[in-house]
Parts: sequence; structure tokens; C-alpha cells
Amino acid sequence: MSSSSSSPSTSDEEILRRSRILKSKLYLDIPLPKVPVVYSASYDIAFLGMEKLHPFDSSKWGRICQFLISEGALDKKCIVEPLEASKDDLLVVHSESYLNSLKSSANVARIIEVPPVALLPNCLVQRKVLCPFRNQVGGTILAAKLAKERGWAINVGGGFHHCSGEKGGGFCTYADISLCVHYAFVRLNISRVMIIDLDAHQGNGHELDFAGDRRVYILDMYNPGIYPFDYEARRHIDQKVEVMSGTTTNEYLKKLDEALEVAGRMYDPELVVYNAGTDILDGDPLGRLKISPDGIANRDERVFRFARERNIPIVMLTSGGYMKSSARIIADSVINLSQKCLIDMGKNAA
Repeated sequence: MSSSSSSPSTSDEEILRRSRILKSKLYLDIPLPKVPVVYSASYDIAFLGMEKLHPFDSSKWGRICQFLISEGALDKKCIVEPLEASKDDLLVVHSESYLNSLKSSANVARIIEVPPVALLPNCLVQRKVLCPFRNQVGGTILAAKLAKERGWAINVGGGFHHCSGEKGGGFCTYADISLCVHYAFVRLNISRVMIIDLDAHQGNGHELDFAGDRRVYILDMYNPGIYPFDYEARRHIDQKVEVMSGTTTNEYLKKLDEALEVAGRMYDPELVVYNAGTDILDGDPLGRLKISPDGIANRDERVFRFARERNIPIVMLTSGGYMKSSARIIADSVINLSQKCLIDMGKNAA
């Protein structure tokens, strides 16, 4: 295609994207008594025991909230419940052909890395697997609006950073981070976003989606010796921090401090999207790093402090984590953020 014919097409695409975003119902008005913690019971995945065939704890999201409620840190009535992202919402980033590919159970099975799912009727796969993911997408998008209004927000799910507009993988079927950012551009009048991706795995999905887009600055701190080995996407990371297998807590936090200092000098964002995977934990079978539970809390505290000291709204997503202990550790970290007055949960954390 010649450059003369591609420009109008790009412009038409942007007009259509903007129109879809403006028509979306995902940006709910949330009453003030609600706390900007976003979760729905429909996030959790459970059917026929198949969820146990993947190392990811697909009941993690509900368990995080249970811990926060039982510890007295969060009132159940104050949790924000999002809407499920519709097809039109997803088309803001995803192509029609990619969404159609999810009508194949075999393709979904490949993306979520659970081969037996290929044998199930797609209607069941849509209801039991893809619907929970679409609810989490709605949560990530809504969390950005809440962060702009309240200064911070946590989507207890989301962080599907291996999915781009054209391709899913690594348990990620929808590009919630890219969608969240595009919605913020249009609905929140934001023009500069920083993605801080501290999941153990490289965030190749959003890196491909925002390749060459100067409105987005990506700081990705990841283990280069594990999935996804996406060397093309690595070319589009603004600030790459590689942490090798076996990296321990003190070394990790030192690298993070240095990285945040550089990021603060290099870019002045109006929104931070923080992908806070817990697969950096010592013992995680996929992340292969050796970060302690206290190290996770210290990491999250540093990122929130980075945003709060600069008055930048911050959205936190829980992303990857392949140990049963992840839910408890995330809850403890959120409680620590509350105790350090970096977030306001509406009550004192126990």
C-alpha cells in the first residue's frame, strides 16, 4: 500500500476507534463511598477442574478480596464492580479477525495453555473462560477513570500483558493494558502514559501495540531467560531492565530504585499503569527470581511512592503469579500501601 493511500485509512481507523470509545458504557460513574478497588465475582475461573491444569491460580482474584475483607482493610460494600467489555469495546484495539479466532476452542486452548479446552464447545469456553477475562478488561479500563478521579485505583485482576491487538498468548486473551491506555487518551484527555511492567515476564503485548507511539513510555523490568523471548517487542521498550534468574530481593530493589529514578527524569506522565505481577516471588516455577514476600510489598510501595510524590494517578493490575501464596501476598501489600497512607481504603488497615 502506498503512503498516500495509507494515511486516510489510518485516520479513518482513529475516527472509528474514538467513536467506539465515546459510545462505550465501561466508564461508570462511581459514588464516593466506594473505594477504587475494582473486582467482580465473575473474574474467577472454575469449570470441571480444568483450571487446575494451568499453574496460574484462577481463583486468586476472589481470594485477594477475601483476605482484604477478613483483615478489616476493605468493606465488601465498597468494592467497585465493573461491566464486561463488549465486542465494540474490544474492537478499539483488537481486529475483527483476532476476535473471530477466539470462536475456536482450539485457539483459546493454545492462548491460555490448557490443551483440553480445545475439546470443549466454544459456547462453554466463552462463558467459563472468556467472559471472566472480558470482565477483567472492563475492570482495567474503569480503573484508569477512577485513578484520574481519586489519585489511585487497583484492579484486582487484569494485566494481560502478553496480548496485543492481533495476537494472544501466555494466558492472555485480551489486551486490557492497551485498551485502558486508549480509553484514557480519549475519555480522560490524557496524552502521556507510563507503563511500569514489573511482572517477571516481558510485556510484549503492549510493547507491540505502542511501538513508536511517543505518548507511551514503557519501563519493563523482566527476566530475559523466560517466556516470551519476543525480541521484536524488546526493540520497543523505552527503558529495559533485565533481571536474570536467581536475582534476590536486595539486588532487585536496588535495580528498581535506579530504574524509577531514570524514568522520573526521562518522562513526565499524566497516568501510570503499573503491572504488578507476583511471579517474581522466590519459588515461582515460571518467574525464576528469588524475591521475598516483603520484597513484593517494598516493590509496590516504591512504585506508588514514585507516582504519589509526582502527583500522577496510578492504576495497579495484579497480572501473573503462579503460587497459591500470591493472593495473600498481594493482599498484604495492599494493606501495607494503606498503612503507609499511599492509598486510602476508607478505613485503617488492621
